[in-house]
Amino acid sequence: MPWVVLLASAVLEAVWASALAASEGLSRPVPAVVFLVAGALSMVGLAHAVRTIPIGSAYAVWTGLGAALTVTWAMVTGNEAFSVVKVLLLAGIVGAVVGLKVLGHEAPAD
Repeated sequence: MPWVVLLASAVLEAVWASALAASEGLSRPVPAVVFLVAGALSMVGLAHAVRTIPIGSAYAVWTGLGAALTVTWAMVTGNEAFSVVKVLLLAGIVGAVVGLKVLGHEAPAD
């Protein structure tokens, strides 16, 4: 369950980052409120997840997946240029996140 919460928090990170851009410096009320709510919920989810998941792995997943989703959304909506190289690099980030999940069940070294 902590991994599900962490993934949801990463999605919320992409939501708040996109809302921040759409708020035009927090001058547009609706995107500004979305930014604030999604940001708070994203942090709460991260805080919950790190009770179980090591902070290094959790933070890397949260920021990496959040960034990958933010760039993907920006490309889909036309706010950022699409390129095959970007897609390959984003796939690398997602691959690293999967790797951290796979390794996340290992006990720390003594």
